[in-house]
This record gives sequence, structure tokens and C-alpha cells, in this order.
Amino acid sequence: MGLHADVKIILGSSSQTRQAIMKEMGLEFEIMSADIDEGAIRRDKAENLVMALAKAKAEAIFARIATETSEVASAKQSLLITADQVVVHEGKILEKPRTEEEARRFIEGYSRSPAKTVGAVLVTNLSTGVSKGGVDTAEIYFHSIPEDVINALIAEGTVFWAAGGLLVEHPLVSPLVNAMVGTVDSVMGLPKELTLSLINQALDNGSQSQARS
Repeated sequence: MGLHADVKIILGSSSQTRQAIMKEMGLEFEIMSADIDEGAIRRDKAENLVMALAKAKAEAIFARIATETSEVASAKQSLLITADQVVVHEGKILEKPRTEEEARRFIEGYSRSPAKTVGAVLVTNLSTGVSKGGVDTAEIYFHSIPEDVINALIAEGTVFWAAGGLLVEHPLVSPLVNAMVGTVDSVMGLPKELTLSLINQALDNGSQSQARS
């Protein structure tokens, strides 16, 4: 998808995976990460938690650039994309593992029962104030995950940057995926179809808001 040259996109994430997905979508963007205390934001439902975190990230980034009017005024419309994801497993919300023991417990559990990813995407039109968000889910069924694979993943350390320590795209993990309900990009933290839909909604609503003003 190619956007008009005068639409500017800021990706509010330091995630290498989300950046790679954005590039796959053919979108040009700048990166600006949010410095928030994610642990201070709690919700009982996974869907509410990820959306609350995506909104908090957007608010933190907007506060940083609010006084830099040239950043927003440099394009007719500027979009900020923020996202968050958790894994729900056996009724529990799993975020990024904090210890080796926790990472091991998370990954071992996926041999018993499927993991469900719950991710939120929020697109905020910084030029108009219009904000559009949505939640996407996917479910992953695994074969038995060998202990040597778990040890290798923990030693490598990448699992500590992924919700639930879940890395379906990892070469050690992908052969162990038995079935998936949903899309790989959703599991990896940025569902393409939802993101593009929200971008279009934020732009369309922005145009309508400007036309009425």
C-alpha cells in the first residue's frame, strides 16, 4: 500500500518485528518509542489491557511532540501507530517473561494447550485528533516442544522481548507449529489487514473533520 507523499507515519514502537512488518506493507515511517511503565497499567481482560497500553503509548509520544508543531505541520496529515500484545494461555494473561524460570514455564505450557495472541493497534491522526483502534486475535497449536529447544531459546534471549516468550517465526519454533487460526503477522504483533483498515479510517475521518471545519 502506498500512501500519498504528504501523509507522514510515525511508528510508536521499538519492536524490530513490527518495523519489519511495516516495511513488508510498503509503508515509509519514522520510529519513536514510548517510555511508559507498562506494569502500572492493569486490566482484567486481555483485550482491554492491550488497548489501554496502546493508548498510553500514543499519549506519551504525543506529549513528547506536542510542542514541536513543525513535526505535525510538515505534512497535511500525520499518523501515529501504536500497538501492544499479550498471550493468553490456559486463562492467564502472559506478558514478556521477566526471568528464565518464567520463560521456561510459559514455553513448556504451549506443549499442553494452545496459545492465543491478543493484540491491539491504534492509529492516531495527529493532525486532526481522530483516533481509530482495533483488536486482533490468533490461536497457535504446537507439537511437543523439546527441552533442548527451550534451553536454546532462553540462552539466546530473544524470548524475553516477546509476549509470552512466543516466537512462532523463530527457526527453532516454526517447525513445531501444528496449526494456526489467524495470520502470522497478527501473532508477530502487527496484523496487516487491521492496520491498513485503521489507517484508512483515520485518514477518511480526518478528511471529513477538515471538510466540516
